[in-house]
Amino acid sequence: MIPIYGITLQGVQALKVEVEVEITGGLFFIAVVGLPDAAVRESRERVRAALRSLLIPVRGRVTVNLAPADSPKEGALLDLPIALGIAQKLGVISLNKPALFVGELALDGRLRKTRGVVPAAFLARKLKIPLFVPQENAFEVSLVPDVEAYAVSSLQQLFDHIKGRTLLSPLRKEILPSENIVADPDLADIKGQSGAKRALEIAAAGHHNLILVGSPGSGKTMLARAIRGILPPLSQEELLESLQVHSTAKLDFQATLQPPFYTVHPTASIVAICGGGSALRPGEISLAHRGVLFLDEFTEFRRDLLEALRQPLEDGKIVVSRAAGRVVFPCRVLLIAACNPCPCGWDGDMVEQCICSAYEKERYRKRISGPILDRIDLHVSVPRLLPKELISFENQRVESSKVVRKRVCMARERQRKRWGKYGFHCNAELPERFIKRSLQLSRDVRSFLIQMSDRLRLSGRGISRVLKVSRTIADLAGSSEVEVSHVAEALAYRKGSVSL
Repeated sequence: MIPIYGITLQGVQALKVEVEVEITGGLFFIAVVGLPDAAVRESRERVRAALRSLLIPVRGRVTVNLAPADSPKEGALLDLPIALGIAQKLGVISLNKPALFVGELALDGRLRKTRGVVPAAFLARKLKIPLFVPQENAFEVSLVPDVEAYAVSSLQQLFDHIKGRTLLSPLRKEILPSENIVADPDLADIKGQSGAKRALEIAAAGHHNLILVGSPGSGKTMLARAIRGILPPLSQEELLESLQVHSTAKLDFQATLQPPFYTVHPTASIVAICGGGSALRPGEISLAHRGVLFLDEFTEFRRDLLEALRQPLEDGKIVVSRAAGRVVFPCRVLLIAACNPCPCGWDGDMVEQCICSAYEKERYRKRISGPILDRIDLHVSVPRLLPKELISFENQRVESSKVVRKRVCMARERQRKRWGKYGFHCNAELPERFIKRSLQLSRDVRSFLIQMSDRLRLSGRGISRVLKVSRTIADLAGSSEVEVSHVAEALAYRKGSVSL
C-alpha cells in the first residue's frame, strides 16, 4: 500500500510523519498513537464527521499510528492525512504514488487554513513528492520554487483528483514585485535630524543595530519607522526564510518584499519576544527575522528580558528549550532601540530643565547593561528641535526615502557580491575570522584605529563592530578600501558619543 505522509513541526522545520491505519472488528473507536497532543487526538471526531459528510461510514476499531512514534505530534496539521489513511484502508481511494498532505478538516469536509505549509513545501521539495494544502494556503506555498503543490478546497475535491475524475492543476510559481515598498513616514517628512538620518542609512545598508537617545518629542519613533522606506527589498532567499517563520506561527503574510517591521511594548513577556510556550512558537524577535525589531522606551524593558536578547543578537538564532523539546528559531534582525536620556527625559535639552539627581540618572543608565550596549553598533543622539528651527527647515530640500534607498541598495549589492559566496548577506553578519582575513587595512588606518580604540576603551567586540560599520560606510561611498574617514565616522557612533 502506498504510504501517506503528513508533517509535524519542530521549530521552523517540518518533520515527515507516516500515517498508518489498521481497522478491526468490534465497537466503533478511533485510537491515535504516536505521541499525539490534544489537538491531534481531537482530530478523531473531525475526521469521522468529514468522512460521514461524504457518505463514507467508519465502523469498527480504528488504530491510527503516527510514525516515528518517539516524535511529539501537535496541531490539526494531520487531519487530512489521517482521513486519507482511513479512506484508503476502507478501499474508497487508492494512491498511485507517495504524497505529502497538510490540512485541518471542517465537519463538512472543507479544508481550513493551517500553519506550517511553507516548511511542508520545503520538505516536499527535499523528498521530491507532491504536496497538497488547503486553498487558503495556496499563495504562500506558490512562493516556494521547485515544488509540485496542489491547492484543495475540500475532501471531496481531493478524492475526485485521486480517483482521476477531476484533476487538479499544480500551483503556478508566484513572484512578488519589488516596487511596492512603502515609505511611511518618508525621510523627506522629517525636518532636520541629518545626523540621525545618516545613521539610519548606515544601519539599513549594513544591517547594523541602532539606538536613538533623545528627549520626548525629538522624533525618535518617527525616525525608527522611517527606516522601513530605505531598507532594500528582501532577496528570494530572505523572503523564504521570513515566510517560513510566519507560516510556522500561522500569521498572514503580506504580499510584499518589504522587510518585516515589529514593534514590541515594554510590558511584553520573555515568551512573547523570544518565543516558547507549550507549543514552542516563534517570538517577536524571530518574526522580525530579516527585518527590523523596534524596542521603543528601551530602558522600560525588564532587565532579564534585555539580557535574554544578548546571544540571539550575536548569533542570529535563538534556542528555546522546554520540557517538550528544544528548537532553534532564526532571528537575524536589525535592532532599533529608542529611549530618553534620563528618567524625566530632559537631560541635555536646550529648553526644558532636567530635574533628575545624579543618583537617579546613574540608576536609570544601569537599566541597560554594558554587554547589550556593546552589541549596538550605532549610538545616536536625537536633539529636540526648537520651533524656529522647525520653521527654518520648511523651505529646505530634503532627500526622500526613495533617493536614500537607492544608495542603500547599491551598498547592499556590493556586500552581496563580496560575501555571497560565503553565505553572508551583509557586513553585520560577518564572523570574526572574516573580518581579520578580508578587511585589509592600510598602516594609517590601523594606527588610527588602535589609537582611538585605546582612548574609547573599546572591547574586542566593539573593535570588530567598528570595522563592520566602517566597511558599510565605505560601501555607501563606493570605496573598495576602508579609509581613515570611514573609521572616524564609525567610531563617532560608538558608546560614549551619546549621554546614556
